[in-house]
Amino acid sequence: MKTNKYVEDLKVKSAAELNELLVAAKKELFNLRFQNATNQLDNTGRIKEVRRNIARIQTVITEKVHAAE
Repeated sequence: MKTNKYVEDLKVKSAAELNELLVAAKKELFNLRFQNATNQLDNTGRIKEVRRNIARIQTVITEKVHAAE
């Protein structure tokens, strides 16, 4: 599936790259919410997708932290 490939790609990235992705995803989510509030957003499903991607990134970061212990 598409999400499995995305998670596998995340697992090979370094912690710094994951943090950069997390910041970028949070900025994108903010912009999407802003567009939604001003009725400029056409694809509202993208908000849900970005929220899940943020959760996936955070999960991989947590797994790496626990694996290092």
